[in-house]
Amino acid sequence: MSFNVHELDTFVLVGSAVTLLAILAVRLSSRAGLPSLLIYLLMGVALGEKGLGIEFEDAELAHALGFAALAIILAEGGLTTSWREMRPSIRLGVSLATIGVAVSVTVVAVGAHFVLGLPWELALLLGAVTSPTDAAAVFSVLRVVPLPKKLTGSLEAESGLNDAPTVVLVTLVASGAVDEHGPLALFGIIGYELAAGTAIGLAAGFGGAWVMRRAALPSSGLYPLAVLSLTFLAYGVATSVHASGFAAVYVSALVLGNMELPHRAATRSFAEGVAWLAQIGLFVMLGLLLSPSRISWETVGLAVLAGLILTFVARPLSVLVSSIVQPMPWRELGFISWAGLRGAVPIVLMTIPLAEGIDQSKRLFDIVFVMVVIYTLLTGPTLPLVARVLKVARRSEPRGLEVEAAPLERIAADLLQVTISPVSRMHGVEVGELRLPQGSSVSMVIRDGRTIIPEQRTVLRHGDDLLVVTPRKLREKTEERLRQISEHGRLAQWLGEKDRRPR
Repeated sequence: MSFNVHELDTFVLVGSAVTLLAILAVRLSSRAGLPSLLIYLLMGVALGEKGLGIEFEDAELAHALGFAALAIILAEGGLTTSWREMRPSIRLGVSLATIGVAVSVTVVAVGAHFVLGLPWELALLLGAVTSPTDAAAVFSVLRVVPLPKKLTGSLEAESGLNDAPTVVLVTLVASGAVDEHGPLALFGIIGYELAAGTAIGLAAGFGGAWVMRRAALPSSGLYPLAVLSLTFLAYGVATSVHASGFAAVYVSALVLGNMELPHRAATRSFAEGVAWLAQIGLFVMLGLLLSPSRISWETVGLAVLAGLILTFVARPLSVLVSSIVQPMPWRELGFISWAGLRGAVPIVLMTIPLAEGIDQSKRLFDIVFVMVVIYTLLTGPTLPLVARVLKVARRSEPRGLEVEAAPLERIAADLLQVTISPVSRMHGVEVGELRLPQGSSVSMVIRDGRTIIPEQRTVLRHGDDLLVVTPRKLREKTEERLRQISEHGRLAQWLGEKDRRPR
């Protein structure tokens, strides 16, 4: 396929305009409580054959680009997820991503065959592609809904991990390998891909963190690129040995995002920006792939029925069975059931049977597309209301302290830039009352654009930026001490006396 400079100019013009419109649409979608993916999907449809006339029917290209975008979104999710908050609910998250997926696939497949009248192959594909929750939808919506950490942790763990088994299942079903190998071999393949992908992700995460801590890169902008490249290295290594690339990229990003690396906040911001770009491109592309002329009332009816089975039967049952490993109150399980947001993942997974040329795969693609739109409109905006009705919502707690770190390579120390937010209880605390670990100190306070050399009696205020020098081996204790002061104010002076220097 030829691609001249004039076509490139047109591509840049249309692409930049669409991207800017999509960015502006984020504000509209957040006000309406909708995942922005719906707007992006509709933008793609508007650009397609019944709109501006852009034709896009290459399922194989859509499959490749979709997987690349999902890898970026999962990497951002791992980098911005706190392991400390996820750890208490990781068992439920893993159970939802494995046992829950198996239950959901089974229930939807049986319902699609006996209720919708689909052949077993299409019914199994429908169950497989619609079972995983969407990382982009979960990460974007749940982070603005005030929930207990154990709920957000389990939902984020599920959405980050459940892509891996479903990708394997859909690929095996679409290629006809299920009939060749049988159910036991199928479970063995999925188990190997998950285990190997996780192991590779752990190795890439810890190994990459070890290298990053010892590498003095000449520019701070290289650190975010290096971290993101490490997550894709994990993906590439995993896929080369037929392991799960999605499990590898998410696990490696989760490890790297929770290690004490230089310029951690900048890395997260960079990953978030790249992930937004991936989401925009992904959803617009999937909208282009849809042919509105194929959508009939029969398609809409089948999509509604399939969504009813998934939302009100398969999802609650899968959550209930998964909770055996980590029981929770029924109110919390009810919210987790309702918060199983579907988004781009089911549509991306449908590009696999499309690329394989499975009979009636276009019909199934249309059903899945319509179902995603309808039930995202139903569940997304109602999440805050459901959280309040089930009494699982908590008062929103904005981040009280932001910490950025840069390495001081000539000595084994880090320079922390600490921002005191409007909700931080560090306001009114004297520098001497911080009681940082021995060897750490506040070297400068920046207030209203002015620099202040602090003394023991210097009082800290909202909006201040502190420059804190800490030995690298004490950095974690120093950050923990600063967070204690930010959360508890002067009351924190009675906590952890052992690691603080005397007054």
